Amino acid sequence: MATWDVFKELDSLRREIDEAFRGAGYNRPFGPAFLSPVATRRFPLVNFSEDEGSVYVEALVPGVDPKDVDLSVLRNTLTISGERKPFAEVKGVIHRSELGSGRFTRTLELPVDIDPNNITAQCKDGMMQIKLAKAEHAKPRKIDIKLS
Repeated sequence: MATWDVFKELDSLRREIDEAFRGAGYNRPFGPAFLSPVATRRFPLVNFSEDEGSVYVEALVPGVDPKDVDLSVLRNTLTISGERKPFAEVKGVIHRSELGSGRFTRTLELPVDIDPNNITAQCKDGMMQIKLAKAEHAKPRKIDIKLS
């Protein structure tokens, strides 16, 4: 006698609903949800870190022309948006299509306010490296203590 796994069934249902929405041109708006896989479906994938003076963001953007990427910063929010152009048009029957194309937007809330006049970005081999200087009021300051 086969056992019925309710969690396996719910996961299968979630995948079918995700595929239906993706087929209609919609992505899941709320990110990871109940029973979602470990790897999120956000693009681009990013790492970010900080030191005393800057925040560093690495964004994986393979197949995207750097001219097709826009960066914007407002206080402590970085938005990476752009477009991945379609690959060569395929003739005939498509059996699997996993290489996505189209517009993308990724918004990151950074741990501190950023100086919008002191940002640099470069892209090499599909890896975009962004350096964002912290706003002066967000940098740590040493305060001298006077003895009386």
